[in-house]
Amino acid sequence: MPQPSQDDLKEISRDYNRLWQFPNCIGAIDGKHCEIICPAHSGSTYYTYKNYFSVILQGAADANKIFIAIEVGGRGKQSDGGTFHYSVLNKLMESGRFNIPPPDMIPGTTCSLPYVFIGDEAYPMKTNLMRPFPERSLNDERRYFNERLSRARKCKCN
Repeated sequence: MPQPSQDDLKEISRDYNRLWQFPNCIGAIDGKHCEIICPAHSGSTYYTYKNYFSVILQGAADANKIFIAIEVGGRGKQSDGGTFHYSVLNKLMESGRFNIPPPDMIPGTTCSLPYVFIGDEAYPMKTNLMRPFPERSLNDERRYFNERLSRARKCKCN
């Protein structure tokens, strides 16, 4: 897939803000297990907690559910966070080569924040990757934030 430009990512961010009221978001990321026949001599490397063998498709999608980045090949026993850690997307983000725009003002405020991908609790918190607050530390504000992040991440109407 072609890598999105900074202008593409800013347009995605505008869509996330317009459709899901989640500013500076450049995509939602998640992993999906794809069932396979056990590769020869692989042991339990591809065996999942779901009791089958799989490879993981990790994808990032825009506010309209269109993929902007895809990677296939994570081994079934890896978590989404582990798959992300070893992914090309993470390496490009860490090295500054993914074209993520510099921090920008949140519309309607004087607050400047980084552009971020959003993921579920299996993903690590990073400068350009946001996840929900852990359940054990929720108060009303954090619960509201988690609901907004979840709505944007799932891209579906209430």
